[in-house]
Amino acid sequence: MAELLRAEGLAIQFGGLRAVDGFSLAVQRGELIGLIGPNGAGKTTALRLLTGVLKSAAGRVLLDGADVTRLPVHRRAQRGLAMTHQIVRPFRGLTALENVMVAAGHASMRSSIGALFSLGRSRERSLAQTLLARVGLAEVANRRAETLPLGQLKRLEVARALALEPALILLDEPLAGLNSVEAEALSHTIVALNAGGLTVILIEHNLGEVLRISKRLVVMVAGRVVADGDPAATVADPVVQDAYVGADDEHAQA
Repeated sequence: MAELLRAEGLAIQFGGLRAVDGFSLAVQRGELIGLIGPNGAGKTTALRLLTGVLKSAAGRVLLDGADVTRLPVHRRAQRGLAMTHQIVRPFRGLTALENVMVAAGHASMRSSIGALFSLGRSRERSLAQTLLARVGLAEVANRRAETLPLGQLKRLEVARALALEPALILLDEPLAGLNSVEAEALSHTIVALNAGGLTVILIEHNLGEVLRISKRLVVMVAGRVVADGDPAATVADPVVQDAYVGADDEHAQA
């Protein structure tokens, strides 16, 4: 497999807290990577450094061999990097279809305002319809986002990210808040997207689903990668076990 993404020594500090400290990761095309770690490990912050939402104090990011470290979010997205967020924030007054159309227009425009004026474009409409079908939302395409339950909003968030036509998608806790049936169904969708050629990095606290679908597991603790490899072997690593047990002990004492 060819390398799609490489992060080298990324770091960021908030006040006195080193949230990410020397984060490095190489991602091959077609991988489905689970990124796990205790609360506060720096997982979401690391992904935001990859997308450019946050500026790294050190290191660099290479996307398909090109250095994108200094590029803003929209330029990285145009080069094939997209991210969903744990807290979904659709345009609540727009339909599911219109939400995805805005994202599709945003792929070629710098602002969401400009994308809103492109809602009549046939290409964006056709793409949005296709993507809603891929994530199982075809039947609610014309419903306003504010009427959709959380499970469907999570799928809508994925469809909006797919509208950017990424090579790599970063999923930040897509299963959070879902019941077991919804979580399993969305996991199946993620696997299907990966099987279709999409490279995926998945942050998730639902370890059962992560271990079931991931091809590779990366573990972060205190801003650093402490383990990386086969999911079953990695989760059994004493370093990983200690990290989770230690986090549970701290929580119990708090």
